[in-house]
Amino acid sequence: MGFIAKLKKNKKIKGGEILSIMLAAEGVEKIFGIIDGTYFGFYSTMGVHDIDLVTPRHETSAVHMAGAYARLTGKLGVCMASNGPGVANVLPGVAVENAEGNRVLLITSSRRTPIVYPDRGGTFQYFPQVDVIGPMAKWSCSVPSVDRVAEIMRRALRKCYTGRPGVVHVDIPEDIFNGTFAPEPSWFREPAKYRSLTPLHPAPDQVDEAVRMLTRAKHPLIHAGSGIVHAGAESQVRRLAELLEAPLTTSWAARACQDERRPQAVPMVYIDAIAKARNDADMVLALGTRLGETDWWGKAPYWARPEDQELIQVDIDLEFLGNIRPADLPIQADVKVFLDQLIERLERTPQSTAALSERRRHLGEIKDACRIRREQLDESYDDDCVPMHTSRVLEAVQKEFPEDAIMVVDGGNTAVWSNFYHEIRVPGTVVTTPKMGMLGAGVAQTLGAQVAHPDRRVYCVIGDGAMGFHMQEIESAVRNNLPVIYLVLCDRQWGMVKMNQQFGLRPVKTLLLRSLGPDETINADLGEIEFDKLGAAMGAHGERVSDPKDLAGAIQRSLASGKAAVIHVDVDPVKHMWAPNLKTFADMHQEPEG
Repeated sequence: MGFIAKLKKNKKIKGGEILSIMLAAEGVEKIFGIIDGTYFGFYSTMGVHDIDLVTPRHETSAVHMAGAYARLTGKLGVCMASNGPGVANVLPGVAVENAEGNRVLLITSSRRTPIVYPDRGGTFQYFPQVDVIGPMAKWSCSVPSVDRVAEIMRRALRKCYTGRPGVVHVDIPEDIFNGTFAPEPSWFREPAKYRSLTPLHPAPDQVDEAVRMLTRAKHPLIHAGSGIVHAGAESQVRRLAELLEAPLTTSWAARACQDERRPQAVPMVYIDAIAKARNDADMVLALGTRLGETDWWGKAPYWARPEDQELIQVDIDLEFLGNIRPADLPIQADVKVFLDQLIERLERTPQSTAALSERRRHLGEIKDACRIRREQLDESYDDDCVPMHTSRVLEAVQKEFPEDAIMVVDGGNTAVWSNFYHEIRVPGTVVTTPKMGMLGAGVAQTLGAQVAHPDRRVYCVIGDGAMGFHMQEIESAVRNNLPVIYLVLCDRQWGMVKMNQQFGLRPVKTLLLRSLGPDETINADLGEIEFDKLGAAMGAHGERVSDPKDLAGAIQRSLASGKAAVIHVDVDPVKHMWAPNLKTFADMHQEPEG
């Protein structure tokens, strides 16, 4: 390989270059993080191996950038942070990106080997980084000596590509990063020589049994989780739904895996239609999903009971097979490989014309329920109030941005509005944090998305509360020449929390007047931030709109500016607070019956 030749010419290298060499061999092209002297030997050697360093303003943003990059490309997202405070700053990002199941490798520095693990006592900028990150991440390990760097990195990379994706952490002392060493050629190997590059295949008899079960079912249903996204199996799951004439539902995390206009698609926002599809199904094929809380744990009354509904569950991780409800056919496999084999056999298997006709009829009933709910939601498009109705923002972005533009969603009620009013037309065009609901993560995820797809438009719909967490990253967008657009929906309140407070404090008055004054709630109101001027102060294009008729022009000017842009959007604070289906959202977090 090329890096072996380079080693022969340079007998001594910095310890950090061991990582640069190994990551380049893995095809890593981007690393996200903030520079620091403790790992100068690492980042100063990245360029030699054709790796770009993209720097945010905050370490947790680096983790979110890596997570979005990984989710949208299918590649490994790599980020870094320096010892002590830098590592402390990454912790929120670790919690989020691991929960979301994004394939992220976090590399951190620690103080020199003689004074850490264990701490000598009073060590500057030190805390037990591996001990803290370990329970939050998929795997965490410290490197004790230079001769073990490559070994532990190989182990970390195997962890990255085995089982459910998550955050893998390697901690390396500064004296190893920055020291000069004569490497052993045996430290460096092609990825194929230390991890399997072949995805996990299902047993052939299990695929045959899945074909039998699905073809004999009266009303089969396909439920896709985020494993579909990570496997890049969007086209396969669409084709399977067509072959079976089966409704296709998704978890919130996998919502972006399908074009929601297709006949078999039953988008998550149509809760009643989803419930009907899941209760009517006598057979469920669950793909890459844990059947988590916002899927009501796969339990009644939101799903049929196990005795009335067979389950085929396919997942790359054994831990989740049959965990929530009994699986009649548990299959450990890469879902893309499984679907390829399943589709190939189904296409050779005759299916009853009458059975397919009945499935199409039933699917029509479900789609009718979707249509009725859509018409009810769309009535708000006639609202011309100033400040504007939140739905008008989503109407405008759907029209003004290209269909393949990537939308990042962040905030409390803003995220609810965005999910209910945005229709996904191209798979892989929405990024959010459905498992953690992390405020502020979207600011940096937007940057990671633009790095992942520099040829596409990327925009973020975010609440003013969420934007306040990491608004400094506007400067990162400008500095890194990332022409992202932030639409900041401003109601100057913690809307979702305020709604809960109001019902808890004065429910009758809340129902009658729809909103309580600042003196009747507890610290639920926020002050004004002029985000358009803030963006302009950092070098971005800035716009502010309150009237819905002015929004399209603001978006068009922002797109034409050719640089990062911030659009401050004033929304009606009362109407914004009453987001659609809030009761259902609350019900998702209650224990089902069975």
